[in-house]
Amino acid sequence: MAMPFRRHDTLRLFVEIARYPSLSAAAEALNMTKGAVSYQVRVLEDELQTTLLSREPRGITLTKQGRALLEACRPGFEALETSLHEFTKARDVGLTVGLSSYFAARWLSPRLTGFMQRHPDIRLRLQPMTQLFDLENQGIDIAIRWGNGQWDDATVEPFLNMPAWPVGNKAALEKVARLGIEAAFAEFVLLRDHDDSNAWTDWRQEAGFETDPRRDTLIIPDPNVRVQAVANGQGVALMDDLVAQELDDGCLVRLSEKELSDYGYFIVEPFGSRHSQAVREFSDWLQGATHL
Repeated sequence: MAMPFRRHDTLRLFVEIARYPSLSAAAEALNMTKGAVSYQVRVLEDELQTTLLSREPRGITLTKQGRALLEACRPGFEALETSLHEFTKARDVGLTVGLSSYFAARWLSPRLTGFMQRHPDIRLRLQPMTQLFDLENQGIDIAIRWGNGQWDDATVEPFLNMPAWPVGNKAALEKVARLGIEAAFAEFVLLRDHDDSNAWTDWRQEAGFETDPRRDTLIIPDPNVRVQAVANGQGVALMDDLVAQELDDGCLVRLSEKELSDYGYFIVEPFGSRHSQAVREFSDWLQGATHL
């Protein structure tokens, strides 16, 4: 029997786009232009004669029809990909961990020897990343992601609680002392890790600021580059105890005692993860390593 629907490739693309908070984020992860992503969604919407995405100023949300389509399609695609993986690869040969180079150098690296000595049979590959989304398509078995854990694109497990607070250089601290903290933050350039980050909004609410955050932010995905940008006076950023050395050296200063207490680092596994023994071993080791 002939199948009337011919856009299965576009349908698969829609399932991937639905993982992201915005078309811009989806385009970056899928190595497409934002216009191409938007066009493919419109093609699918025209084919199905319904609206799948609600396009809003700060991102996208699925409509009722979009959620229904995603729930109908995603399990089938994930099952197919799992079967194909089992068909082409009978067993694990290694473990790929996605994380920022910032976290790798400042926290993981000094502790990693313990895991390697305990599990010499696991071939470990650390994959430096600035955008920890779309993990499955990037071949990531497990990742370490910074934030508050409120993500719905993967399985999330609390790992290392590390509150975030604003830092600047000495000139920024002087401005806070001169103008007051709220007035000073109305003038600061706020450094973010990506377009759709809500971290500064969360912090301003925690600080009790009445004014809305300014729009002239600077996006710097790499945390190491953000640290240097703050030291150079290009703006202020939300950081954590991993910048202890810069604080001790005086390159950075903490600008407020108000902090995001629910922020930190989380263990993230893509929904299509095979939940291999190597993944479990590394996850369990990470949890134990917080006490080292």
